[in-house]
Amino acid sequence: MKFLASLILIVALSYLGGLFLDWWSVALAAFLVALVMPLSAAKGFVYGFISVFLLWMALAFFQDVRNDHILANRVSMIFLQMRSPIIIGVISSVIGGLVAGLGGLTGSLLRKALRSPVAVAK
Repeated sequence: MKFLASLILIVALSYLGGLFLDWWSVALAAFLVALVMPLSAAKGFVYGFISVFLLWMALAFFQDVRNDHILANRVSMIFLQMRSPIIIGVISSVIGGLVAGLGGLTGSLLRKALRSPVAVAK
C-alpha cells in the first residue's frame, strides 16, 4: 500500500512540477515524498526511479505518437546512427528515473538524519 501511495504521489507531483518548473523538478517531487513518508534509503531510490521512469516513458510515448515519430527518429539518428524511437524513450526515461531516484534517496537519508539522535563524543 505504501508503494502504491508513494508511486501516485511522486507521479502526480512530478507531472505538476513539470508543468511549471524544469525537468529536474522530478527530483524535488521524489525528495518531498521520501522526506514525508517513512521509507528506507533503498525504497526511496527505487520508488522514485520506478515512478518517474513510468511517467516519462508514458509521456514520451504519447508525444511520439502525436508527432508520428518524427522527432524521436531524428534524435535517434543523431545519437545512435539508427532509427529507434523506443531506445530514445527508454534512455530518457532512465535518466529521469535516476534523477528522481537520487532525489528519493536524498529525502529518505535526510529524514533518517533528522530523526536519529546525534551521538556526542566525550
